Amino acid sequence: MSPEAPADLRYTQDHEWVRFTAGDVTVGITAFAVEQLGDVTLVNLDVKVGDEVGSGKPFGTIESVKTLSDLYAPVAGKVTRINEALATKPELVNVDCYGAAWMIAIAPSDPGAFEKLMNAAAYSEHVKASAH
Repeated sequence: MSPEAPADLRYTQDHEWVRFTAGDVTVGITAFAVEQLGDVTLVNLDVKVGDEVGSGKPFGTIESVKTLSDLYAPVAGKVTRINEALATKPELVNVDCYGAAWMIAIAPSDPGAFEKLMNAAAYSEHVKASAH
């Protein structure tokens, strides 16, 4: 049974979710990624507000009791916000991965980038395929 993928979000092959908001996109990791990681012990965001990120390029790492994984930017653009709460409360990722545990927000350099990401149905198929 795969965790729910909210229909209002877009997704990447690397299990990041993307929420379109006014002027930027908010990024986090999916429930499937959280399930694979287990208990998150550290979120390290290697970017600052104003930094440029490249699509598919790492912007930080997430560490759990099982593994250390890179976090990838789903779109290219400028970082507009960073969730500072994760520095002291990485466990938020396990509790509320689609809400309080958002990681960064990016103003996309390509306004159409959001539409090019997977929708919930395509992401659910991707999860099913990668679970085998």
